[in-house]
Amino acid sequence: MGRQRVGIRGSRPLTAPAPRSYRLPMSPYLRLGVNIDHVATIRNARGGPHPDPVRAADLSVRAGADGITAHLREDRRHISDDDIERLRRIVDAPLNLEMAATEEMLAIALRHRPHAVCLVPERREERTTEGGLDAVSGTAHLAPFIRRLGDAGSLTTLFIEPSAAQVEAAKALGAAAVELHTGAWCHASEQQRPAELRRLVEAARLAASLGIECHAGHGLSYENVGPVAAIPEIVELNIGHFLIGEAIFLGLEESIARMRTAMDLARGTMLAGRAVPPGPPA
Repeated sequence: MGRQRVGIRGSRPLTAPAPRSYRLPMSPYLRLGVNIDHVATIRNARGGPHPDPVRAADLSVRAGADGITAHLREDRRHISDDDIERLRRIVDAPLNLEMAATEEMLAIALRHRPHAVCLVPERREERTTEGGLDAVSGTAHLAPFIRRLGDAGSLTTLFIEPSAAQVEAAKALGAAAVELHTGAWCHASEQQRPAELRRLVEAARLAASLGIECHAGHGLSYENVGPVAAIPEIVELNIGHFLIGEAIFLGLEESIARMRTAMDLARGTMLAGRAVPPGPPA
């Protein structure tokens, strides 16, 4: 039996990485991946099936999300194994599975074969992901994960700090993309912000010059997303906690729609009130 599908048909696909031999073309369209982890956090606080993160994923696609991100943590503090199974079976949008580089998680990823897998650092005592993966010192450990995930057809992203050394290590490992950790930018003081933005700009430019996609995320909100969205080499933002929080006041679809508008305005891709869709690779 084929997969059951609900949601928006023909949603914009996350593009595959360009061949390694040329610089990635820059698209005027900036993709939005919505992280639904904290819908599951609320569900798990009380037990039972509500609120359902799979329903949130479907609503997110209706509101303009280009993909869904879900982090299956080793301690299962929010997203569950069943959530991943249902997301793959039900929601008609690319799934970006965030996970630690462990054998248990690799087996799960190989079983479900999501569109993309983002490898992240993980510590049980942390409240949320604290900083990027160290691809420089972790090369020997990460290489077999990237190879096996790629062989299974999943695009592999490394969640890293915005530094040249980390971007270059990701390239050497054969990652399809990097996701730049934007936490330092989001929490920076006014005096620190220019330097933090410069780090993101330079890392994004380097990634594009090396022929790998550049994504960004962590801590982004309506107030701080603009300068990041305006970096032309960044092709995807992944945002979750803020959107789920705003959904309490606005509703989930309006929360996402406002972020989509903020991103499009920052990117300069608003044309007659509609976002310019991504064009084919040059």
